[in-house]
Amino acid sequence: MKLIARVSTLMLMAYSTLAISQSLNSLTYLTEEYPPYNFSEEGKVTGIAVDLLLSASKEVGEEIFGNDIALQPWARAYRSTLIKPDTVLFSTTRTTLRENLFYWVGPIAETRIVILAKKSHEIKIESAMDLAQYRIGVIRDDVGEQLLLEAGVPRDSIQENSYAENIAQQIQKERIDLWAYEENVAKWWIATAGYRASDYEVVHVLQEGELYFALNKSTDIRLVKRLQKGVDLVRETKNEDGVNKFDAILNLYR
Repeated sequence: MKLIARVSTLMLMAYSTLAISQSLNSLTYLTEEYPPYNFSEEGKVTGIAVDLLLSASKEVGEEIFGNDIALQPWARAYRSTLIKPDTVLFSTTRTTLRENLFYWVGPIAETRIVILAKKSHEIKIESAMDLAQYRIGVIRDDVGEQLLLEAGVPRDSIQENSYAENIAQQIQKERIDLWAYEENVAKWWIATAGYRASDYEVVHVLQEGELYFALNKSTDIRLVKRLQKGVDLVRETKNEDGVNKFDAILNLYR
């Protein structure tokens, strides 16, 4: 009996040690070029969502650093998060289709997924099915593509790409007619490519919603709750200057 009790005690201690060793900095963090929320600048990952993540982890005493975050094309990062335990993906639009695929922590920010077109083309969209007659650029596996397919837009009308900068060039050179993407991010890439964002307009809104951190469903729920606690603290408390901590982050990218 003493031997059994000792073995049980050792197993409990081992389990407790494992539980204690699990922390936010043991997770894998994946993101993409999605400015101003997450992007690379001078070799470093930065952006609203990145700063929120780093600040949230610090709030709960499990600090994450920029070099803990891997930058990947969206399709690869999205699929990895679906299948690899302890993986976090951001910034991810929370949708009905995705709701049960991940754990969700946030929100990060409000978002609007739109269809952009050149103003000079004077394109009018009355319903989603009007989109079928046009060539529409999308990021592979992005929410823009998913919403188009949900709306019944045929795949023949959809042109996939892995990089937003390429789509910005395609729509400027009129190789595609429309772009389904997050409004602020699309305009950022158009400007970054050297074109005028003011030459483009929103001709249809696919969805308004919020951006979140999406976590693989095998992630320890205690880690999910700790990250949410950190995000809540950043969004609800003030810094030494009396400014809301999240507002201070937003001010850096305005």
